[in-house]
Amino acid sequence: MMVDVDLQMRSAVQTDRRLLANLMQLGPYSHRHLDWRYPLDWIGSPPFLVLEWQDQIISVLACPPDPPLVAWIRLFVASGKISLDDSWQKLWNAARLYLVGKGHFMAAAIVLQEWYHSLLLASGFSCRQSIVILEREERLPVQVTLPAGFLIRPMLQHDLPAVAELDAAAFDLLWQNSLPALELAYPQAVLATVAEADGQVLGYQLSTRNPVGAHLARLAVRPEQQGRGLGRALVADLIHQADRHGMYRLTVNTQSDNAASLTLYNNLGFRETGKRYAVYQLQI
Repeated sequence: MMVDVDLQMRSAVQTDRRLLANLMQLGPYSHRHLDWRYPLDWIGSPPFLVLEWQDQIISVLACPPDPPLVAWIRLFVASGKISLDDSWQKLWNAARLYLVGKGHFMAAAIVLQEWYHSLLLASGFSCRQSIVILEREERLPVQVTLPAGFLIRPMLQHDLPAVAELDAAAFDLLWQNSLPALELAYPQAVLATVAEADGQVLGYQLSTRNPVGAHLARLAVRPEQQGRGLGRALVADLIHQADRHGMYRLTVNTQSDNAASLTLYNNLGFRETGKRYAVYQLQI
């Protein structure tokens, strides 16, 4: 029987990548955060911990903070060599101690698999809200109407610092995209635009390609400009562009308690798919 003395915990290193990739593919329990960055690219950014038994990696947990005060659970995989609860508790307790030593953080996880709920609840996490999935398949025309003095143009690389500043102003800390995250997201976008007035970026959208069309990954408008129709104009323009590129089916995620966002998407023909994913959080 395996006993605790046989278990060793350490930080992941680059030479672990192949073994961790295999574990991600074959492990019976695998949680992977919805992220712009491949999970193993976080190796070297603590806490990124592995649990070993007889020199074999049997579990892994990564939750490096980004943005600086938010630690999303980016990867948790368990091989089943020990109980799922033991794998989680040993790794999470060590990761939590690391975060406590660094200051105050919000830990968070989006639950995509049913087995993960009980682990988070047992560790003191609580359900904050849900991610709602919406989809637009109809090809009804929509009108792009902008306030006087505004224009919509393609996002450029040099816009990213201004976009990151806008993003931080528009979202709660938990949902902000840092500049490094946006620098990873931008090359992955199939359509990215900004709403501009007097040379200032006041809104943006960033969308990626998926097998069925396009996914609106991010929409933001500066708080002082909200309510003027900029968000609607950005999404309407996206619909036109996507249609021209043959991407007739659009998807988007938003928070279940974001009434303004849900109203906007519903008015533009998006409908809930019925899929929802719980968001758990824990103040550290």
